[in-house]
Amino acid sequence: MTFTPLAATLLLAAAAAAALAACGDRNTASNVAAPGAPETVKTRVLEAGAMALQNKPPVEAINTYLNGFHFYNGRPGVQMEAHHYCSILNEDVTQCVIFDGNQQDAKIMGVEYIVSATLFAALPAEEKALWHSHVHEVQSGQLAAPGIPDVAEKELMKKLIGTYGKTWHTWHTDVDKPLPLGVPQLMMGFTADGQTDPAMVAARDRRLGIDSAEKRKGREDLATPAIDPGADAWQKGRVVQLADPTGSQHAHEAPTRGAGNQGPDVNARSNKP
Repeated sequence: MTFTPLAATLLLAAAAAAALAACGDRNTASNVAAPGAPETVKTRVLEAGAMALQNKPPVEAINTYLNGFHFYNGRPGVQMEAHHYCSILNEDVTQCVIFDGNQQDAKIMGVEYIVSATLFAALPAEEKALWHSHVHEVQSGQLAAPGIPDVAEKELMKKLIGTYGKTWHTWHTDVDKPLPLGVPQLMMGFTADGQTDPAMVAARDRRLGIDSAEKRKGREDLATPAIDPGADAWQKGRVVQLADPTGSQHAHEAPTRGAGNQGPDVNARSNKP
């Protein structure tokens, strides 16, 4: 089945809007609870008033939900699930807020900026080292848009497969930090089979009702774009990362695989051997 550009755009817009509302029965809980006193009645009243009276155009522009996996640049075995809530600024730029779950109390883990191959090609070599490709994430079936029809998801993946992402995590709930402690960390995406912990992927798939293997089969006919050699610099031995003077840990304490030490509804993570 083929679509005209206009039809594809309309399909994606409708499907993306549906996706944001379609996962109510497939929730993912945050890894941590933030410390602090419960909200007072006064605070709840103020929230209700703000919700009723204030406009929120940047928030309302968020219309696409993507679920995938990241790892800390320089520590490819320290992996976690990431929930991306994105707004498409134009055909070449998308911006995403990354959460550690899809429930109301999910914590903002960080941000990802996504650009087209055209924009990426024009970046300086030093800048390119901070970015990762999306080819394997799409082809492997591990990047998903939960809740939308397969045909719409495939159109979305066709747009994403040749893009590049720059991702920073600021709240490391995957290592059970109750507050955003330490410095931001540069994250990367997976580039080949065997890198992602299969138990972590399986835990995500069960929870969200996703079949990564079937998605992989369904995307076999997507064209494979050439990857700019400046991206995924970690594969060439060049790792860019921020040193943390606070001594904050950025590795999972338990050397467990997948989500074995968590409840089935909690965001998946792994220390892959």
